[in-house]
Amino acid sequence: MSNTETITVPHLGSSTIGYKLGKAYDASLPTLVMVNSFTTSVELYRPQFTDEQLLATANLLALEPYGHGQTRASYEQFTYWDSAIANLQVLDALGISEAFVLGTSQGGWVAARMAMLAPRTVKGIILLGTSMDYESQRSRDLGCWDGISFCTPAIEALAESVGDDWVIPVELVDAVLQEGFGDNVPPEERTFWHATHQNSYAGDAGRERLRISTINLRDRDGLHGRLDRVQCPVLRMHGTADPVYSVANAEDEGQLFVNSADAQLRVVQGGRHFLSASDPGEVNTATVEFVNRWK
Repeated sequence: MSNTETITVPHLGSSTIGYKLGKAYDASLPTLVMVNSFTTSVELYRPQFTDEQLLATANLLALEPYGHGQTRASYEQFTYWDSAIANLQVLDALGISEAFVLGTSQGGWVAARMAMLAPRTVKGIILLGTSMDYESQRSRDLGCWDGISFCTPAIEALAESVGDDWVIPVELVDAVLQEGFGDNVPPEERTFWHATHQNSYAGDAGRERLRISTINLRDRDGLHGRLDRVQCPVLRMHGTADPVYSVANAEDEGQLFVNSADAQLRVVQGGRHFLSASDPGEVNTATVEFVNRWK
């Protein structure tokens, strides 16, 4: 893959948003925005950028949320709502009037927020391995992880300023990979993500971006009361081997998309949390079908 590009938008006192287009923009095709999971980058979507059927179906546009990859803002505080707004401003800046949005894990939170904020722009959302709740007792009762216990030690450990030579500890990267990919991460993939994370999170500014990104995960607002504002079609895909959010949670939340044109859940046997990376064949095929149906 080529290097990530950046584009400037006005949100948060002016921001540069990291993005990658799969190929030269084709105005005759619909656009699929892809929003990556916690601490990853546009590189999460390598299996999508190499899928010929997907590339022939839509313009693939991966966008990095605040705190991730090459995205930077003048203001140091940000939330998932800010990433949703910035992504919509990127579409404006690129002259793209409407798009589908696919989000993996936290990317699903951004996708849902984009659909609420701009119902005329977002034609459909694809939610992979995600939850529409906050880190609630309800979600834990339905078999989801304890995100508070996962995030709090990192938030505390990242509280103090560090020197220019600091990079994200590999132990933290491995903890993310464990949740996202499971036990059997291929060595070359682990090495790739160690290097990618250490490029994204270096020095004191990198430490601060990582800390706020972790706070956002732990302390985010839930969307249950707002999901009736999602009008577009929703395709939700969830793996049975996802240790973070459960199929039972996804099934329970399906009833909340009461005003969606069509809301469906597809369960992927053996699928992991970073479903777009663990099961790209199923995800890519379903995405092509969804885009072709609703474009």
